[in-house]
Amino acid sequence: MRLVMFDIDGTLTETMKVDEERFVRSFAEVFGLTDIDADWSHYPHVTDSGIFHEVYAPRMGRLPTALDISRFRQRFIELLAAASSQFPFAPVAGADRLLSRLASQGAYRVSLATGSWRDSARLKMASAGMCFDDHPAASADDALERESIMKLSEQRAGDWYGGPFAGTVYVGDGVWDARACRALGIPFIGIGSGVEAARLASEGAVRVFQDFSEEGLFLESLDELSRRASRERNAL
Repeated sequence: MRLVMFDIDGTLTETMKVDEERFVRSFAEVFGLTDIDADWSHYPHVTDSGIFHEVYAPRMGRLPTALDISRFRQRFIELLAAASSQFPFAPVAGADRLLSRLASQGAYRVSLATGSWRDSARLKMASAGMCFDDHPAASADDALERESIMKLSEQRAGDWYGGPFAGTVYVGDGVWDARACRALGIPFIGIGSGVEAARLASEGAVRVFQDFSEEGLFLESLDELSRRASRERNAL
């Protein structure tokens, strides 16, 4: 078995913009905090929990309490739910079909490793016609650092599917995904176009796709990565 680990926002669901807007708006409505830097690449830990702490602590002069986090999360989810009720979130082209195909094949298994909090990830996937709970997952509920989230997702996938994996590939859309993969030594496939695709390639993506509409090419890339990993192991 080989594991394909997916990010969610911008990778499986077209929710980067709405997520960003509602996250920033929640700071204003709950704590009165404005002028939030929404370029997430500027933050050391690009996860909901990591960004929340990085914004809250210096602006409020103290660490957030559990109640602070709960109030923010509740408003954030309310805003996301309201947005999805007006216009259901769209899947990244071909994402829902690809997850179904991978689930039906014997060679690959799927897990989720998202910087979102679990409740927002579940809402966004459901609105886009996918089910968060169909897959082993780790999220910003589990750690501030994306690397820790990815390692935990892989561990939970091993428990879920009953065995170690011959290899793992991560699929994401952010430069932070690429950097976490580089730190962990995991091959990274990027999802992006234009300037963003070039940034992902420069950060070490082995392949970059605009979306999953070319499902055959994506699966060929997974197979090639698997063969490459096998050759490298045999050469040791």
